[in-house]
Amino acid sequence: MVSDRLQVWVRARFGPSEVEAVLDLLADLVSLEPGSSAEGIERVQAAVVFLSRGDSRRFLDAVALAQEDWRDVLVAAGLADDDWADHLNSTLGDSGKSEYAGRQSTSRRS
Repeated sequence: MVSDRLQVWVRARFGPSEVEAVLDLLADLVSLEPGSSAEGIERVQAAVVFLSRGDSRRFLDAVALAQEDWRDVLVAAGLADDDWADHLNSTLGDSGKSEYAGRQSTSRRS
């Protein structure tokens, strides 16, 4: 699952031929964080995308870093501190909590 607001961010920064692969890899990061809350998942996924700056090679490097230790990717992206939710909201737009409430889909990206 990749949040709607993160999908919008990805689609605006990666080329059309890259978007689906990027979203698929982000969806595969779901199980990295212990507890795997929707907010925690988005936090790790966003950290990976922020580090990439829309570049495929940087994206793959950030995915590898997250797979090695998801905490390192949070630190590198500036999402390790207590204000991480504010940082996400200022970058991606305020989603409110409603986007996360029990949303599951058969699509890996929604």
